[in-house]
Amino acid sequence: MSFVPSKSSAAPIVASVIDTFIAPPCLAQIEILFEDEAILVINKPSGLLSLSGKNPLNLDSVHYRLVQDFADARLLHRLDFGTSGIILVARNKHINGLLTQQFQHRSVTKTYQALLMGKLSADSGVIDAPIAKDAALFPRLKICELEGKTALTEYQMLSYCEQTDLSRVQFTPITGRTHQLRLHSQHIGHPILGCDLYGGIVEGSKKPVRMMLHAQTLAFTHPLTDERMQIHCPCPF
Repeated sequence: MSFVPSKSSAAPIVASVIDTFIAPPCLAQIEILFEDEAILVINKPSGLLSLSGKNPLNLDSVHYRLVQDFADARLLHRLDFGTSGIILVARNKHINGLLTQQFQHRSVTKTYQALLMGKLSADSGVIDAPIAKDAALFPRLKICELEGKTALTEYQMLSYCEQTDLSRVQFTPITGRTHQLRLHSQHIGHPILGCDLYGGIVEGSKKPVRMMLHAQTLAFTHPLTDERMQIHCPCPF
């Protein structure tokens, strides 16, 4: 039986995409790397959501935990569920607005470390590959020259292990698109180890305990003192 909408229907029927992901419990704790009256800089553990999900089973998150002690805490940016490392947090609305301007002007700089599958053909370079959404791919994104938004990533290979066939790489994202480092790694043929969305799991092999991506440095100007700050969080893998 087919459904034919009545002529009185005012709005088109749009198929919604349902996220069925349920995060397993995360026992690891958030580490506070820096704290004052204006900001927090924290180390997010892998396996913890940045923000609580719509599903009530995904309540636990960085934000949910922080507001228990810092009632007006506001995340300036997010890290993917499997990514560990530095997140900058404003402690009130005013500070959030000041720091948001720094992100918009790209005066906040970040570096990440990752383990990529295989050996890179070049020791360094820039990945220029626009990123677009596609409902059919949800929750994945795609590289698309026509529809994508500009996405730029600088990379530097730090080392290569022949025994494991893994490259340790430092990433410096110039833009901050969702899944940028994960998708750009796949784009150059070297997915991040443990990345289940973009080819980081070898079929038939044991899945790594986590995604091997870590936000290791964050540099910004303190919103009250104008001091240029650089926070470092050592890579745990």
